[in-house]
Amino acid sequence: MEVRNILIGGEFLTSDGHLEVASPFDGNLLARVAVAGRSAAEKALFAAEKAAAEMRCEPRYRLREGLEKISQGIAAKKEEFSRSITLESGKPIAQARIEADRAVSTFRIAAAEAQRFAGEIVPIDLNAGAAGRSASTVYVPRGIVFGITPFNYPLNLVAHKVAPALASGNAIIIKPSEKTPLTSLMLGEVFLESGLPAGALQVVPMELSLLEDVLHDERVKMISFTGSDKVGWMLKRRYPKKAFALELGGNAPVIVDETADLEDAAGRITAGAFSYSGQVCISVQRVLVQETVESELVGLLASRARALRNGDPLDDETEISVMISTEAAKNAVEIVAEAVAHGAGVICGGNADGSFLDPTLVGNVDPEMRIVTDEIFAPVATVESYEGFAEAIELANRSRFGLQAGVFTNDLGRAVFAADKLEYGGVMINDVPTFRVDNMPYGGMKDSGIGREGVRHAMEEMCEIKLIVTRYTAR
Repeated sequence: MEVRNILIGGEFLTSDGHLEVASPFDGNLLARVAVAGRSAAEKALFAAEKAAAEMRCEPRYRLREGLEKISQGIAAKKEEFSRSITLESGKPIAQARIEADRAVSTFRIAAAEAQRFAGEIVPIDLNAGAAGRSASTVYVPRGIVFGITPFNYPLNLVAHKVAPALASGNAIIIKPSEKTPLTSLMLGEVFLESGLPAGALQVVPMELSLLEDVLHDERVKMISFTGSDKVGWMLKRRYPKKAFALELGGNAPVIVDETADLEDAAGRITAGAFSYSGQVCISVQRVLVQETVESELVGLLASRARALRNGDPLDDETEISVMISTEAAKNAVEIVAEAVAHGAGVICGGNADGSFLDPTLVGNVDPEMRIVTDEIFAPVATVESYEGFAEAIELANRSRFGLQAGVFTNDLGRAVFAADKLEYGGVMINDVPTFRVDNMPYGGMKDSGIGREGVRHAMEEMCEIKLIVTRYTAR
């Protein structure tokens, strides 16, 4: 079995501790991965501090060149990255290739942004007392960013922390998910060919007990976390003096009115709800449909859900495969069963076999059921009907989450109304909330987090603004 070491200070180092990474599809052991102890963690912090000072002095063209090399390196190894994503996460290979392509794009975007990342001229002479002065702002890198990433996008969600950190002149330490550390370590190999300071990216799996001490270290200036809302807000409370970017959970709604193209909506909702077994923060979880077209839309969704091809994630034809673990599938089944016990009805799916869960639609749900209020993170979507469009907006907003929402309508007035009234970080008109392009600002309201990703927007989060005012006189 392969042994993978941790990336610290430009070297892959061994450690006394290890974790085993297994395929969620067949349980086969993929690798043993070193886990940092206290000595290794201190080395990582020391190397990151040194690299942060170096990165702050790197000219823009060097940052651009380094990021372009990383982008090119991922592209050159696209199939290796895709296979790694599939093996350790269970993501179907066709979807893994899309993730690899997106990571190529993420670093390419970062390379372009690094060239033009600058402050602004501030017209302070709006005030008479500021006459004879000029003002401008500059972005100052925070220093060490600590990134904590989840299992579901083991390459591109890592890229969304690494690329903006490097582009804005920071150093970053990544703690990948213990379920999917292999792909991020592969990214570390590509990084070492970039020509950027060796400690500017380190990939350091570690135990939770050690993680708490590392995050407490004053050298860590920012924590960028993607994962559960409970853990994210706990970190925010525990380390109040640090800068934070939190990309947390959601239970994304999509509204379909009677003017919508139902065939188009059904196709997009099916993909949005069941791609990668619903293990996406912006996966469609709630379908809110106008009552006069509910029956037709439900029929279209059910037929498409049943037609999805399941199987080995390494098979190019597979559309839906296993979840990350048997426990995750079991938890989703329990939530569905709880809803059924309180009056809901399973339209299709609902059956699990180990870590595989059939694409599942559940109707006749109550807004207070856990299947509606919580994030399921599984191939499960609920269907609720509404009478008037304003009611649909109210139902969509009746959530502690606010990441992204979708609306299908051919009524321009309703589209504008929804864009204004929906309490979400992103509103997709005539598309599902699952839509994301890597340069758009991405983040949520309410319990879905704080801050924004999307390369440029993340770069701004990873810096502080310094104001420079100059008083000048003619001589």
